[in-house]
Amino acid sequence: MKVIDKIKKAKKTLFTFELLPPLKGHTIEEIYDAIDPLIQFDPAYINITYHQQEVQYKKRPDGLMEQRVIRKRPGTVAIAAAIQNKYKITVVPHVICGGFTKEETEDALIDLHFLGINNLLVLRGDPERGKRKFIPVKGGHTYSSELIEQIMKLNQGKYLHDDMEDAMPTDFSVGVAGYPEKHIEAPNMETDLEYLKMKIDKGAEYIVTQMFFDNQKFFDFVEKCRSKGIIVPIIPGLKPVSTLNDSSLLPQTFNIDLPNELICEIKKCKTHNEVRQLGVEWAIMQSKELVQNGVPGIHYYTLDQSDNIEKIAQAVF
Repeated sequence: MKVIDKIKKAKKTLFTFELLPPLKGHTIEEIYDAIDPLIQFDPAYINITYHQQEVQYKKRPDGLMEQRVIRKRPGTVAIAAAIQNKYKITVVPHVICGGFTKEETEDALIDLHFLGINNLLVLRGDPERGKRKFIPVKGGHTYSSELIEQIMKLNQGKYLHDDMEDAMPTDFSVGVAGYPEKHIEAPNMETDLEYLKMKIDKGAEYIVTQMFFDNQKFFDFVEKCRSKGIIVPIIPGLKPVSTLNDSSLLPQTFNIDLPNELICEIKKCKTHNEVRQLGVEWAIMQSKELVQNGVPGIHYYTLDQSDNIEKIAQAVF
């Protein structure tokens, strides 16, 4: 079933979560170990992230530099198919612009279509490691709105090459990301909302937000979206703090604010375990308020460690 249909038919707030593909050299059992404790809460769907490959330069014997492409994590197609097959649950692979030509994107979408995976979360993706600006590969998409256009054309049976006969249309449902505290590259919130509206106008059916730690920021974001004519469901995304370094790393990495009350509580913690428990308690507080305000779902970022998400779900769902 499509995510948008699950949202429309739901009679209560949906529980969903996101996983990272395992690092190269690890096994899919690590993914299953993260999923198993959360199945009891009847997740509506599971997201699987994608990270573009990295480039390293190594000096050759002749003194020249050789470029090597390193793929640290397997792609989402195989992981999504494995999860769908094992748990009979809806999966939502992330599809990104970074690292893909339009042809490679089409090939991945065809594979997903063949596998019966018709839900996607469409993102531009982060810049390559070590680069401040996102640069698409030659023949790739610069913006997620362009990627959405390609997907919508496939849904009409329009592939990249016009010489195809009797091309069957795909049936993808697309979600996109929203940023309650503004995307780090957007010059201001107004511009960021205009870009978001563009993606909705091009065919995206729902929004999942970046993490936030102050629910008022989410409520304000929803109100701003509605004032712009963005009427699709908006699902809040939460990530509980889990390490002593989160108070500095999360704001730097994701361009978000942490409430002073939370910072004060983190400073009282002496171990990562204490912070992890604090993160559970804070996320429970956030989640309960969001449920009381009738959000369509809550999406949790697990980073493949689900023990804290299990505790949150036990208290909320």
